Amino acid sequence: MARREKDEAALQFIEEVTNHCDEEQRKVLSEILSRNEDTEYLKRYGVKGCIDPLTFKSKVPVVTYEDIQPDIQRIANGDFSPILCAQPITEFLTSSGTSAGERKLMPTTAEEMDRRQLLYSLLMPVMNQYTPGLDKGKGLYFLFIKAETKTPGGLVARPVLTSYYKSNHFKNRPYDPYNVYTSPNEAILCPDSFQSMYTQMLCGLYDRHEVLRVGAVFASGLLRAIRFLQLHHLDLCHDIKTGILSQSVTHSGLRACMEKVMRPDPELAEFVSHACEGDNWEGIIKRIWPNTKYLEVIVTGAMAQYIPTLDYYSGGLPKVCTMYASSECFFGLNLNPMCDPSEVSYTILPNMAYFEFIPLDESADSTRKLVNLADVEVGKEYRVGDVLHVTGFYNSTPQFKFIRRKNVLLSIDSDKTDESELQKAIENASVLLQPFNTSIVEYTSYANTKTIPGHYVIYWELLTKDPTNGPGHEVLGQCCLAMEEALNSVYRQCRVADRSIGPLEIRVVKNGTFEELMDYAISKGASINQYKVPRCVNVMPIVELLDSRVVSAHFSPSLPHWSPQRGPM
Repeated sequence: MARREKDEAALQFIEEVTNHCDEEQRKVLSEILSRNEDTEYLKRYGVKGCIDPLTFKSKVPVVTYEDIQPDIQRIANGDFSPILCAQPITEFLTSSGTSAGERKLMPTTAEEMDRRQLLYSLLMPVMNQYTPGLDKGKGLYFLFIKAETKTPGGLVARPVLTSYYKSNHFKNRPYDPYNVYTSPNEAILCPDSFQSMYTQMLCGLYDRHEVLRVGAVFASGLLRAIRFLQLHHLDLCHDIKTGILSQSVTHSGLRACMEKVMRPDPELAEFVSHACEGDNWEGIIKRIWPNTKYLEVIVTGAMAQYIPTLDYYSGGLPKVCTMYASSECFFGLNLNPMCDPSEVSYTILPNMAYFEFIPLDESADSTRKLVNLADVEVGKEYRVGDVLHVTGFYNSTPQFKFIRRKNVLLSIDSDKTDESELQKAIENASVLLQPFNTSIVEYTSYANTKTIPGHYVIYWELLTKDPTNGPGHEVLGQCCLAMEEALNSVYRQCRVADRSIGPLEIRVVKNGTFEELMDYAISKGASINQYKVPRCVNVMPIVELLDSRVVSAHFSPSLPHWSPQRGPM
């Protein structure tokens, strides 16, 4: 089949499923219930065979992850009877959300991987409508795998993208001129993040004229790649000049693969060296990869904080968000991918899963208030874990704008820290202040993305009863580390293994600073009776006010503990 015919078939498929949203949803629910009628979970609620959505809603309750965690634990421990699903559980996907400080486990099946692959197959047909000629070059995508573990029952547990990159869908994908990457599979699948990044960047530099699009999963990942180039361009240029791969790449399979890539190119080495020297890195992406048409990165939600930095490094190239996905489910597509990041809406494909929405102002346990996918209302906000805003409909299928992660306070990369976690971390660190008769009067936080990698900044106002015996620089550095040790395993993996988050920083502010913060909020219209200290700030005048009152700054002196050998449960 010619590529154009494949595109037409894919676009026709999108039209068909979005034209029959409610019908597709009923079909999905019917199939789920009939195939899984003998599972232990559905038997608990007396569900048998194909039933209508209203009966389903009345019989099967809305639950949280914690409600089914005992069932998941049984599967993780090796009970392979049909507990939650009639099909065999092939592996667990580990969520970037956390439960009791650790990653959540999502049981998955081989068929679910096929469904996710279907969504991937729709991305380029949509993109080709807006950007012609993508079959004439390559994509420079910085893609990485993360650590995986095994459950006591022997099933592998790993992040969803690691699962996909290690699957046959990805590793043995057929040649497609619209999906050619500069990075060989061996570089993407190298478990060492430094060696993976080094070789992916090297391949991207060799293919600089062929690169038509540059990307990573998150905006933060692409900025890490730019920072890596800043730090290591001399070594990369030496490799290109001599045609000999650095000894810092020790992975034997990767070295063997790179032997086919390496060639001496003094002219290229001189160009890259000249481009990277000095402090002016404005537009560096377009200077090194002059044919780049767009950046493909997630810049919605918390990632929007990186847009100005991406614009600086890329010279304002379009930023494309193609799809909305999670560990639990791949949801849908952005059918207008070249739009401004502030206007990104995702069309949820009704064949991907059975969806129910909780209006934002309703409690999660109110089954009477659940809204079907086809029945959501334009302009309203709903919860599916994330908070989504309905922007319109494509055919009969709603389109959603991602507003925010539910309850997430701080996020730099794939980490998500909520208010209770931050409070616990503060309490752990405050113990170190007790020998100095010092307490934390108030605190707030800020996700500093001006540094690469970004890092958490915690503002403290302290009360020291004896100023001559207050905590010194070393003690406050240990407070930073104590906070990091108290944060969840996703944060610690980003710090230790991925190096996608920098050391946590505590900035001690002058006494009275938080009163000034309240005065500022009241001057902007806040009620003095209802004012609460925000536990996270992102409005620049407030950040500037806090920074102008800083008396000392302290960083975590070492890495927190994180071990890939530790199981996820």
